Amino acid sequence: MSFPLPHAMRLALDIAAEASSRGEVPVGAVIVREGEVVATAANAMRAGNDPTAHAEMQAIRSASRHLAAQRLDDCDLYVTLEPCAMCAGAISHARIRRLYYGADDPKGGAITYGPRFFSQPTCHHRPETYAGIGGAESAMLLQHFFRERR
Repeated sequence: MSFPLPHAMRLALDIAAEASSRGEVPVGAVIVREGEVVATAANAMRAGNDPTAHAEMQAIRSASRHLAAQRLDDCDLYVTLEPCAMCAGAISHARIRRLYYGADDPKGGAITYGPRFFSQPTCHHRPETYAGIGGAESAMLLQHFFRERR
């Protein structure tokens, strides 16, 4: 039995697909507070010549501006790919309440793979984490993107 994706993850997947059409690695992120979308973002590293412009970083910056708050402790983040160490650090510092992500990232991920950032004793805040939400569709977007470039 399959279940419909949460609206925020569906939106993140749509944003990721749009990013792909611009030549960006297809990763989308959505931040939700009390059921309301407060920020959306896609990878923008190529467009801005900025290696830190990952979807999660862009969404956190946007949500912080929108809410006029550096801490997003009542917000949930939906992202199509397992966050890297940089993004995991930002998620922790922003005090994101819950993290939902789609595809695992065995090479660059830092939640399930790699350093397992939130399990480290130096991590000050650990969001509730839910993996695999829209994972198959997220993985297909990424596989198609990289297959087209090889």
